[in-house]
Amino acid sequence: MILVDADACPVRAEAETVATRHRLPLAIVSNGGIRPSGNPLVQTVIVAEGPDAADDWIAGRAGVGDVVVTADIPLAARVIAKGARVVRHDGETYDTRNIGAAVALRDLMAGLRSADPFRQGGGRPYTRQDRSRFLDALERAVRQAMSQGG
Repeated sequence: MILVDADACPVRAEAETVATRHRLPLAIVSNGGIRPSGNPLVQTVIVAEGPDAADDWIAGRAGVGDVVVTADIPLAARVIAKGARVVRHDGETYDTRNIGAAVALRDLMAGLRSADPFRQGGGRPYTRQDRSRFLDALERAVRQAMSQGG
């Protein structure tokens, strides 16, 4: 199964394309405001309001053989611990080898931002190259999960 942390996710359509190609169920999980797909493989899940409701729903269901699409590093760490694969919307992947460093960097940056109110950042714009990298990374993750028996 592919599970998408859909709040502010720019690649829902691409995830649906890959899921359809492989005939895999896809769960689009959000706090609302997402238009349901007509695709019978796609389940739109609206969770209760709350900062971690979508993350908790995904983490409660993800496991070995599943692929989670998220940019949320704590959620990525939770599902990796359960054996799922993680792909960010820019094509970066997280696994047991690099999630510890990602968590540490996230915590460091959060500390720096809280210490300096002028250091807020904003990220870079999402590009066609990011979308292409995402599609490639999701395709690879799905094939690896399927070959593992998931």
